[in-house]
Amino acid sequence: MMHQHEQFLRLHTPATYCLRLQGVLDKSWSEQMSGMTISVTGAEEGAPVTTLTGRLVDQAALLGVLNSVYNLGMPLLSVECLDAE
Repeated sequence: MMHQHEQFLRLHTPATYCLRLQGVLDKSWSEQMSGMTISVTGAEEGAPVTTLTGRLVDQAALLGVLNSVYNLGMPLLSVECLDAE
């Protein structure tokens, strides 16, 4: 049963995303990644994972971030939509 307060993701609406990448991306890349917050974990264990978290204006902006990640040669581990407007 669907509730009226449930929100649906649409191509043109803002949403908060969490992307996990293999490797280390410096925090100075935040602006090029649409202002997403960048954090790195696991570097001391030899298997670093960079997490990008932030609100993007639409899925075109998400695609722009994904293209930037691809162009940097960083393998994508996961993409999660945390919430949608």
